[in-house]
Amino acid sequence: MAQTPQFSEAPLPLFDEDEVQIIPVLPPGKRPSYIADHRKRLRARFMSGGAQAVPDYEMLELVLFRAIPRQDVKPLTHKLLETFGDFNRVLAAPSERLKQVKGVGEAVICELKVVEAAAQRLARSRVMQRHVVSSWDALLDYCHTTMAHRETEQFRILYLDRKNVLIADEEQARGTVDHVPVYPREVVKRALELNASALILVHNHPSGDPTPSPEDIAMTGQIEAAAQALGLTLHDHLIIGKSTELSFRSEGLL
Repeated sequence: MAQTPQFSEAPLPLFDEDEVQIIPVLPPGKRPSYIADHRKRLRARFMSGGAQAVPDYEMLELVLFRAIPRQDVKPLTHKLLETFGDFNRVLAAPSERLKQVKGVGEAVICELKVVEAAAQRLARSRVMQRHVVSSWDALLDYCHTTMAHRETEQFRILYLDRKNVLIADEEQARGTVDHVPVYPREVVKRALELNASALILVHNHPSGDPTPSPEDIAMTGQIEAAAQALGLTLHDHLIIGKSTELSFRSEGLL
């Protein structure tokens, strides 16, 4: 009966072992040559063809190579994808959930969270200090990158100046799988502190369905009324689903 592979982690080396020549005799536990060869081939294919040249499971392997330098990461890669669904959901999974997967430790979690943070920072750089209308697609990409694969609801507010340039992006609250508490007074108070003139509300639906609930609609109305009382403009409320989004403005709800 075949034994289930066991995974362990080691401190990250300054250089990958297959990227430098090691002359001394390698200690017990050295990875077999077929693992090193596989990693070299996969890296070469990625470098020549980019992300489109590798499927999700191989992209995840690339991420895990440094976290687990001496063992085959394929079994763990498939386990993570089976547990969370796809590459994006693996990256966005809470650390506590990741720890529950056998073979996942601090090094693996660190690698995953570094990639997640890098993706979010890159997407954010494309919208901050930009005119919202001219960068609307980039704004939607950023919202999906940041929120679409979360397991709980998150409520964010995008604050804009008089020229509709995005000047701040802040998380106002976190909630459960189907509810997040939002306080209209805090929303508009923060807008005044930032000297903002307009705002866009954004929250996600972990179910993947961006259809607004009656509570979503009522809360949006309350924030709109509070904003209008202070001379602020509520441009939109976006609900982010897994693969699409809903705009209150487009749906005639604002």
